[in-house]
Amino acid sequence: MFLFKQKQIILICLGLFLISEISFGQDREQYLLSRINGSVTLDGLSNEPAWEGIEPLPVIEHAPDFGNEPSERTEIFVAYDDDFLYVAGRLYDQEPSKIQENSKQRDSGDPSSEWFGIVIDSFNDKENALAFFTTPAGLRWDAAVFNDAQQNPGTTSPPLNFSWNTFWDVATVLNGEGWFAEMRIPFSSLRFQDNNGRVVMGIICRRKIARKNESVIFPAIPPDWGFWSKFKVSQAQEVVFENIYSHKPLYIAPYVLGGFGRYHELNEEETAYKRFDDFEHELGLDVKYGLTNNLTLDITLNTDFAQVEADEQQVNLTRFSLFFPEKRLFFQERSSNFDFSFGGPNRLFYSRRIGLHEGKPVRIYGGARLVGRVGPWDVGAFNMQTASIEELPSENFGVYRLRRQVFNPYSYVGSIVTTRIGTDGSYNTAYGLDGIFRLFRNDYLTLKWAQTFETEQENNPFSLNPSRLCVNWERRTIKGLGYNSIFSYSGPDYNPGIGFEIRGNFTCFYNELWYGWFPEEKSAIFRHKVFLDELLVLCNTDGATETAYLGPGYEFETKSGYEGRIMTDLSYENVPEPFSFSDDAEVPEGKYFYYGLKGEFNTPSSKPIYTKVNLDAGSFYDGRRITLGLSPRWNTSSSLELGGSYQFNRVTFPDRDQHFTAHIGGLRILYMLNTRFSATAFIQYNSAVDAVITNIRLRYNPREGNDLYLVYNEGLNTNRYYGEDPVLPFTDNRTIMLKYTYTFTL
Repeated sequence: MFLFKQKQIILICLGLFLISEISFGQDREQYLLSRINGSVTLDGLSNEPAWEGIEPLPVIEHAPDFGNEPSERTEIFVAYDDDFLYVAGRLYDQEPSKIQENSKQRDSGDPSSEWFGIVIDSFNDKENALAFFTTPAGLRWDAAVFNDAQQNPGTTSPPLNFSWNTFWDVATVLNGEGWFAEMRIPFSSLRFQDNNGRVVMGIICRRKIARKNESVIFPAIPPDWGFWSKFKVSQAQEVVFENIYSHKPLYIAPYVLGGFGRYHELNEEETAYKRFDDFEHELGLDVKYGLTNNLTLDITLNTDFAQVEADEQQVNLTRFSLFFPEKRLFFQERSSNFDFSFGGPNRLFYSRRIGLHEGKPVRIYGGARLVGRVGPWDVGAFNMQTASIEELPSENFGVYRLRRQVFNPYSYVGSIVTTRIGTDGSYNTAYGLDGIFRLFRNDYLTLKWAQTFETEQENNPFSLNPSRLCVNWERRTIKGLGYNSIFSYSGPDYNPGIGFEIRGNFTCFYNELWYGWFPEEKSAIFRHKVFLDELLVLCNTDGATETAYLGPGYEFETKSGYEGRIMTDLSYENVPEPFSFSDDAEVPEGKYFYYGLKGEFNTPSSKPIYTKVNLDAGSFYDGRRITLGLSPRWNTSSSLELGGSYQFNRVTFPDRDQHFTAHIGGLRILYMLNTRFSATAFIQYNSAVDAVITNIRLRYNPREGNDLYLVYNEGLNTNRYYGEDPVLPFTDNRTIMLKYTYTFTL
């Protein structure tokens, strides 16, 4: 009966969508961009004769007072020739001595610097885009925007892929009038479809004046969708290019790696730790080829990720697995093509399942990936082969994705298939079907269905046991009344072999209701929001409530950049079996009601000194809990950035005389000699695992595709003598690696 009602609801939603005659198109006319006539010297000044006759774009203040004229004169120009897209900014400032340039590092997203750049929806699909930004120091920052800059429900992860990189150039000048920038972006770095040389893309141009916390934008996009409104792809201005054809470059990037590693393992008698020294030397190759103007093939051989920064340490105060983001570059190219999320960290494809096993790296022999567009279809496919490690056999991983627009430019349907096949005969295969439908102006309906099949399971495609279902209706705005309702089901045999799922065999109902408003211009407050969250998770086996949650709250943001959030919560947990936080504290089987208070406060991130404070306190199962976090950052200059983090966790169960205390501390030091050379030290302490983890990286990046990395990693045991027999080694592991990559362009 319940499933029948769900089908009725879905049919009604689709019916509303199909009979709706609402126009989803933009009111803006397409903008015909001008061609550059003559050569451009990339010096930042945009004063060559070639720029004469190019009209500046009409800009407007985006925040904090939308619709006002910018407080500083801002001229933005966009033009093109046969090979490049040119973007120029004349960013005047009445007080040039106050212009903030607090970073030089490639891909540094430092919010305390001035910014200028462009967002390009090269396929004009209203959902995905590429972002190119710079600062007065001339650094290059690029990222891939996905899901129309809308965060997935239940997660705080940004809707941008900051690890994505491509080939482009920039030059800047800072003088007594302000600062000036020129970008040169090859069309070969932009995938697009042309119609006899005519190409339509969407663009958003933006300037940030850091000391005023002011954002200037083209076109006139209001901040109604929250912080990421300035990347809202569906609101981009459509622009027309004529007589452009993408080149099909071939990039060949061999690498050479050498280094030394040391680790310890228990001897066979388990009486002492034995040291192992390992000298490494590797060769590998990455190839990128544009098969067409909108389809890219990547091939990798003996893939290595030695230069990837270490994961941030976490303390787990739940009975579920922790989720860590993907940082490895090979998985970044149009990674949104492979996204199949069920809300929160749950997803059918999680690339960290490849090349990692229980925190240890697994050799990747090689693989290939194909991404882009064929006709109306977004396509994504890749296949990789890994080596065996310990009890894990050599495995082949495959992911195949198709998506296309339907009904209007903001609605999609798609499918995905994942495979994980071991040389021992084991296999895990999954398929999924999904659709995103824009029903009204800001109302979206998302439908997702998946099933998995694996070794030693019944594998009945007509059963709900290996199945996953998600229905989500949301209103994507922070202005006025908003809502987000999710129904999820996960069967007892659903097991995505290369996915991530924090729990299984459940039925879940989640609802969020909010109201947000922007005060008048004279107010010091930029926005207010009041909200109410509720969650109900039922066990499919007996229908019992596993988890329930209710939490009202309030958040605000000032025009100067201060942010705050406070909420209370009432929770219920049904714990079917005991779980522990440490050897000294565990939660027994039982049913628990508890309540708490959460708060967060941030100082303006646009200032050189920034601090984030968060607090979570209250009852916790049959005990009490307090978590206090502090994350300061100080940009001392454009060459040095200092950052820290500290989290204190204290859990006590007085009735059982148990307690658990954990400290996590982190220190980041970033030194930037210029935009090509940087040195980073990331040192972490985690008392929950009694370890100090050090990651030091030196990077020399003279141009895109040419990189020299020197990487030092070390793990130290801080609790060697207390209760440990045999005594742990002081150094758990140590590696030092030198890696050089050179890219040939053919």
